[in-house]
Amino acid sequence: MAASMCDVFSFCVGVAGRARVSVEVRFVSSAKGKGLFATQLIRKGETIFVERPLVAAQFLWNALYRYRACDHCLRALEKAEENAQRLTGKPGQVLPHPELCTVRKDLHQNCPHCQVMYCSAECRLAATEQYHQVLCPGPSQDDPLHPLNKLQEAWSIHYPPETASIMLMARMVATVKQAKDKDRWIRLFSQFCNKTANEEEEIVHKLLGDKFKGQLELLRRLFTEALYEEAVSQWFTPDGFRSLFALVGTNGQGIGTSSLSQWVHACDTLELKPQDREQLDAFIDQLYKDIEAATGEFLNCEGSGLFVLQSCCNHSCVPNAETSFPENNFLLHVTALEDIKPGEEICISYLDCCQRERSRHSRHKILRENYLFVCSCPKCLAEADEPNVTSEEEEEEEEEEEGEPEDAELGDEMTDV
Repeated sequence: MAASMCDVFSFCVGVAGRARVSVEVRFVSSAKGKGLFATQLIRKGETIFVERPLVAAQFLWNALYRYRACDHCLRALEKAEENAQRLTGKPGQVLPHPELCTVRKDLHQNCPHCQVMYCSAECRLAATEQYHQVLCPGPSQDDPLHPLNKLQEAWSIHYPPETASIMLMARMVATVKQAKDKDRWIRLFSQFCNKTANEEEEIVHKLLGDKFKGQLELLRRLFTEALYEEAVSQWFTPDGFRSLFALVGTNGQGIGTSSLSQWVHACDTLELKPQDREQLDAFIDQLYKDIEAATGEFLNCEGSGLFVLQSCCNHSCVPNAETSFPENNFLLHVTALEDIKPGEEICISYLDCCQRERSRHSRHKILRENYLFVCSCPKCLAEADEPNVTSEEEEEEEEEEEGEPEDAELGDEMTDV
């Protein structure tokens, strides 16, 4: 049984986060479902709410590239300079203004059994109490035959991480397994949209198409062997697993916690002489070029999480609010981009800045494949008469994908969320 909208709001504000202004969840339409609305005037730049996820997990692809982050809150565990040295392949890389990096390594702790790293004793305890007792592999952490390692290996070979993660699903199951009140957690997870397709628009989630049918069944079998739980037995059936997959695919919010990105943002706020500003900006531009040349495009996304209140925010290609992670961990801040009047819906964008500048046709393709809806925001309606032309950037991406093997190279399709 699903919790009421009032339950959703009270959970988010009372337990998972803190509301800075008055908002409420309302039913919008059968097509949109629920939405988040302001009940008082919200000024531009004001923090609307701060929220902690029900569960979060680092992308396996990021872990493969040795992005070190707290296994619970995803806080960066390496200093910005260390991050830059590793990504550029230059051990002697030095960053100016090192005082702007706030990473503290003296508080780090490891799980005594599997050595997974946390940023603090508080995070280690929180993980242990919520899900890590189930997921801790102990001394078998490097054993390729351990059920969880087999599951992660299958995921990393066959699927791009994007906003989905097999370990996010694993932490959902582990949370229910460890919980004394299993029904409470099941009700909370049931809040998220888990449609595998939009029959009305004849849209199927891109990770659930025929192309991935065999891989999906393999993952379901490995997922069941590693984590089966009677309380959520429906999640392990073929249809239930597809729904769970769609849930994390459509609702997973990317969490950006890179220490290097935080350092760059801090540099942007420095009051410098024009010449010094020009030199610093040139240094940062070259740094990103060096990273791209050595290890590929810089990723400012450690993983993804499920946020109950944030998931109530509908999309707009001209959003009046934005999400960010200024605390360098999984705490999500939603901030107003403009004044929002009482009764006005609070909308964020499911697309990044570059994607929002693409053609209407390109934007709709991304939203259909990842979120199963056709956007009807003011920008899309204003461009309704424009021809269905694909943006140049997307054409280049499609050409690159056509030249790659279908299975082994799917991991390279990871995008920056």
